[in-house]
Amino acid sequence: MNSVLFVDDDADLRHATAQSLALAGFDVATVADGIAALEAVEAGFDGVVVTDVRMPRLDGMDLLARLMARDPDLPVILISGHADVPMAIAALRQGACDVLEKPFAVDQLVAAVSRALERRALAIENRLLRESSPEDVDDGGLIGQSPVMEQLRRTIAQIAPIAIDVLIQGETGTGKGLVAAMLHRLSRRRGRLVTVDCGALPATLGEAELFGHTSGPNSGAQMPRTGSIEQAHRGTLFLDDIDALGDAAQLKIGRVLEHREVQPVGSGLARPVDLRVVSATATDLAERAREGRFRASLFYRLEGVTLRLPPLRERREDIVPTFRIFAMRAAERLGAPPPVLGARIFRHLEEHAWPGNVRELMRYAENVVLGLAGADPRDAGGPPPGDLKVRVDRFEAELIEEALAASGGDATRACAALGLPRKTFYYKVQRLGIDLNRFRG
Repeated sequence: MNSVLFVDDDADLRHATAQSLALAGFDVATVADGIAALEAVEAGFDGVVVTDVRMPRLDGMDLLARLMARDPDLPVILISGHADVPMAIAALRQGACDVLEKPFAVDQLVAAVSRALERRALAIENRLLRESSPEDVDDGGLIGQSPVMEQLRRTIAQIAPIAIDVLIQGETGTGKGLVAAMLHRLSRRRGRLVTVDCGALPATLGEAELFGHTSGPNSGAQMPRTGSIEQAHRGTLFLDDIDALGDAAQLKIGRVLEHREVQPVGSGLARPVDLRVVSATATDLAERAREGRFRASLFYRLEGVTLRLPPLRERREDIVPTFRIFAMRAAERLGAPPPVLGARIFRHLEEHAWPGNVRELMRYAENVVLGLAGADPRDAGGPPPGDLKVRVDRFEAELIEEALAASGGDATRACAALGLPRKTFYYKVQRLGIDLNRFRG
């Protein structure tokens, strides 16, 4: 992301500036006027436009207005030998990211372009993250504002457009299929996303499913079949649970990755395929390769980039906000009223291990919305264990948490509901270790 379009009707200045920017490491293109600049800036242009203000046919201010109408995030730097304060203010208000006055020093222009490119990179990254919003792709496996999830979303946005294979590692229910869909969507590949559940491939016909066949692997099957790999041509092939593949299939998949061609069963000719391979596993594939339970050669070809999806227990700060989102969606989908999140629900959310991760949390939210018995396992039990003081403290904490949940974390309303002075309320909150922040929002 280092493209610069320089627009000026002075041929000598265009040539000299292009040389200076190229020496600074930028990929420079030049045009002589605003009309030509509009034609040069196509959809998806990820660089910076540097334009003179006074030009024939279409001046810099009008060019700025038209570029902003196309893409408000496009950085435009104006240069002028007639710059004044009102013009600079008007340009900045209209969307220009900088205004330079002629004659400008090369270092000044290079610094301005570098800042603009950083701004452009950030804008494109944020746009990709918005486009990869879980609401648009799936039920939300990548919801969460913990640092590890923010970094994961940034990494997906960065590697998705790059032609590199990806290995996704994560426990069941962490959203591996969602990540594969996001990688395909943000890759801008024209073909399909073809998903293969390697654990569900039939033992006898698995290779035909993957590689296709000409006249059929069994007698009487005369119709040719296009395999999943070839169906993903110009798209993305998602191999879920790849550790379940048999040794023979692993060997053939390795050849596909190495040569980017597929040979159908029964055919003597290989066909070229243009695809990206995204594979997923819930196991430690490197360890399996070391132990000889998975082909090491295939493992090293799969892990162009490895993405590790953290389980919920490693990002517990995301559990309550994610549950709230799932509960509201479930209520809307099922036509039920939004649930009242009491203290027992909060306690279960915080204490449960969530071995099924996001998938389990989603189902629990649906049960709470439907009011199903046993949605909270603690509801069916007897009195909590512990001596009298422990049980009294727990009971008192539940009452305070219920008041906080009902008030949305508003301490004043919770105090009123409980009939407690603020000083006493905050003393109990501190003594019982209650986090007020988890009830807000």
